[in-house]
Amino acid sequence: MEIKAIRMFDGGFMNQPFAFGGEEGKDAFDEQIIYRSSLQNFLIDTGDEVILVDTGFKAGFPAPAKKLGAPLYMGEPIADYKSAFEALGYKPEQVTRILITHKHPDHTDAIALFPNAKVYISPEDADAMKLPEGGNIVRATYNDSFKNFPRAEKVIDGLWFIEAKGHTKGNSIIILECDGLFYMFHGDVTYCDAALKANKLSIVFEDKAAARVTLDRVREFIQQNPTVYLSTHCPEGYENLEMKRVMKL
Repeated sequence: MEIKAIRMFDGGFMNQPFAFGGEEGKDAFDEQIIYRSSLQNFLIDTGDEVILVDTGFKAGFPAPAKKLGAPLYMGEPIADYKSAFEALGYKPEQVTRILITHKHPDHTDAIALFPNAKVYISPEDADAMKLPEGGNIVRATYNDSFKNFPRAEKVIDGLWFIEAKGHTKGNSIIILECDGLFYMFHGDVTYCDAALKANKLSIVFEDKAAARVTLDRVREFIQQNPTVYLSTHCPEGYENLEMKRVMKL
């Protein structure tokens, strides 16, 4: 079993009001406090299957320019999603499944590049994206539970697709159990690891009350299980993976 980061941007920043201000409001935090930002998605190679967790932007995405005072700057482009994926030594036709944490384009834009893959997504976000019924689109049913998450669905042994609403109305997280560790692919439950540690919501959500429930459950899981926290929007996402660094709260 191998987990790899598909890296698209690095060297960016976000300010504290953006990363922490979802409940108390942006004015409660200091815009001079800056956290590192990046953009990466992830790949799981089981030996039998190649599974993607989210797919980033297609080639030609107009990345926002660096701007002093911007709440979020993704960073300098490294590669478009397809190029970064292929640089890891894979071909699109090898991908068997894509697990989507939520509907936003930095997590879904390149789905069409993988025609052989079944795409797992919440029904709410599938409807929001106007994805077709059936075919390679698998709308999650969350017909089980996993640890302290009451609604979950087993994808394969050790890999769970979990309801985690808030950031979007159909937000999900993915957890992989491997060699005594739990790898949590959380999408945008937090934008930086500092927010997880400080127990703060970002300003980006569709349902604040649900986002709070999700963050509470994520923190409870991490406190009870040795978890490698794999963020999308900060360099700790790929650094935690490289070092198999267990999150401490």
